[in-house]
Amino acid sequence: MLQELLYRLLFLTSTALLASCSTLPDVGRYPHSYHIDPSPDFYGAHGPLSIKQSEAILDRLEHATPGDDGILQQHLAIERAISGNSLILGNKVTLLVNGPATYAAMYEAISKAKHNVNIETFILEDNPLTRTLVDLLAQKHRKGLEINLIYDSYGSLDTSPVFFERLRKAGIRLLEFNPIDPLAIDTLTTINNRDHRKLLIVDGEVVFIGGINLGAELSGSGSDTQQGGKVGYSWRDTDVRIEGPAAAEFQKAFIQHWKSQAGPPLTPSSYFPDIRPAGKHIVRAIASSADAPVPLIYATLISAIRSASRTIHITNAYFVPNQHFLDALKEAARRGVSVILILPKHSDSWLALAAGHSHYTSLLEAGITIYERRDRVLHAKTIVIDGVWSTIGSSNLDWRSFRHNDEINAVILGRDFAEQMETLFTHDLAHSNRITLAQWRHRSLWTRFKESVARFWQWWL
Repeated sequence: MLQELLYRLLFLTSTALLASCSTLPDVGRYPHSYHIDPSPDFYGAHGPLSIKQSEAILDRLEHATPGDDGILQQHLAIERAISGNSLILGNKVTLLVNGPATYAAMYEAISKAKHNVNIETFILEDNPLTRTLVDLLAQKHRKGLEINLIYDSYGSLDTSPVFFERLRKAGIRLLEFNPIDPLAIDTLTTINNRDHRKLLIVDGEVVFIGGINLGAELSGSGSDTQQGGKVGYSWRDTDVRIEGPAAAEFQKAFIQHWKSQAGPPLTPSSYFPDIRPAGKHIVRAIASSADAPVPLIYATLISAIRSASRTIHITNAYFVPNQHFLDALKEAARRGVSVILILPKHSDSWLALAAGHSHYTSLLEAGITIYERRDRVLHAKTIVIDGVWSTIGSSNLDWRSFRHNDEINAVILGRDFAEQMETLFTHDLAHSNRITLAQWRHRSLWTRFKESVARFWQWWL
């Protein structure tokens, strides 16, 4: 307990010292410092597509978004310039809602693994779900598979060393991201940079990405009525299973992270098999790191919002964005885009909740619609724009995800997948309460006081 308290104190001290060293730029000017090819490139399983093939794909996407008038093409080109990653064709993307469905799909994929399994998680907790996972991984290792796992030091601070030892004995190669050591000189410079990614890659062909950690409370439940967890409600989360050529992009991000933390040598050739097309979904992988001059996921989201022409539907767990992001949302609403946010009513962080509340008035005055999910702890991180552009990943809409954390998201293009996302969004709306401006103006003085306190700390949240 004393050690944990020392760690927490060290964390707060270091972030206070570093607060003045980290800001977020206005990425509205960022793309213009680069040469932007007006035709974003598309890659298939066998390499880049021709200009004619790419134009046909863009034409199909833009016809799926009536009234777009080339905005999607411009947006995708800017997004490509920012991220440096191509749009990958030939993928099968499966939407996974809440923990039970996600864990079941993960177990199934791992049970079929033939060569290697790579896992990255913010929280690695000792609980029945993860013990089942460890048993399965140990079984696969005994059959000759390589198992690599990156976990965040701060996120897994409460996990017993006994559990980590169990993983090592099972043959799992563990890598602790930015280890917290109060006696280490570099701890003050790295403690605020956390690995918030949630990633599972099986045989370099199948990827799971989203908001779900390897922890009991963050696993969600299969029912909207089941309760549990420290705050009295089960968790609502979203992941996706991606099968196809895009898996290689996520694999690259994992291996880069592994190398950046001086992990044991890997054999890259065994992690990048020849992958045949598995479906018709278009995917872009975007990995964001705190040491980048412009956080890629943040820049991508700003680009997508500023390019929206009809709708922006956001579901997010921790909504404490910077002013540029807020301005982008307000500007979209003012030019006639329907902007709807589903945010949490219940949270494991009252500070994050109150800091988000401090922005409600200006958002509502700008014509943005806000709902709060009432019967779950909302932990999903998703956006759907214009019924054709979707993103799912680990990134929240807060300073921590934008500036301090390493995050990873998938962007999926196409009306069929966006329709699934919209259906899920509608389901969440049915379980949410709308916040009106008149209602919000009558909130209590105590609520306003908590907002002021939390707003002061929003850089650290």
